[in-house]
Amino acid sequence: MKKFEVVLEPDAVLDIQDAIDYYDTKVLGLGAKFLNKIESCIQTLQKNPFFQIRYEMVRCLPVSCFPFMLHYTVDEQLQTVNIRAVIHTSLNPDEYWLLERED
Repeated sequence: MKKFEVVLEPDAVLDIQDAIDYYDTKVLGLGAKFLNKIESCIQTLQKNPFFQIRYEMVRCLPVSCFPFMLHYTVDEQLQTVNIRAVIHTSLNPDEYWLLERED
């Protein structure tokens, strides 16, 4: 079975870096642990990206041990997964997208 290519969109990269920076202010090395969990999620999505659709064709994958979810879309024809955002689970995705649009 062919692996899917995973593409991190710029907003998702910023979300990840913001979380890493935050966790590093709390406990030295915690940001690296968060990044390791993100990388594990990416490996999972390469093999099988077909998790539940949550809204508007956007699927979500929880980040184990951290209160975040990867929000992504799948293009089956191109065999790509586009990670659009990495959102804290306490946030409503609708509010997140509105905040992103206002910046």
